[in-house]
Amino acid sequence: METTITSKGQIVIPSRVRKNFGIEEGTRIELIEDRAAGVIILKPVTAQYVHSLRGLLKGAAALDALKDDRQKERDL
Repeated sequence: METTITSKGQIVIPSRVRKNFGIEEGTRIELIEDRAAGVIILKPVTAQYVHSLRGLLKGAAALDALKDDRQKERDL
């Protein structure tokens, strides 16, 4: 499956893919770069995805992980 980037840097995600992954208007997309493999991964941040993360980071480690993640975003 292919898509084309517009002059504004936007892409169209085909309707079949949007339907399969529950992507609707306003759905946030996490973009993951894997330069070593030469790929870009687009991961929808849907309610189902957020629910799947429940309990992943328990205790004080969760706050530390969140702080580290926010710092990495600022450094970009």
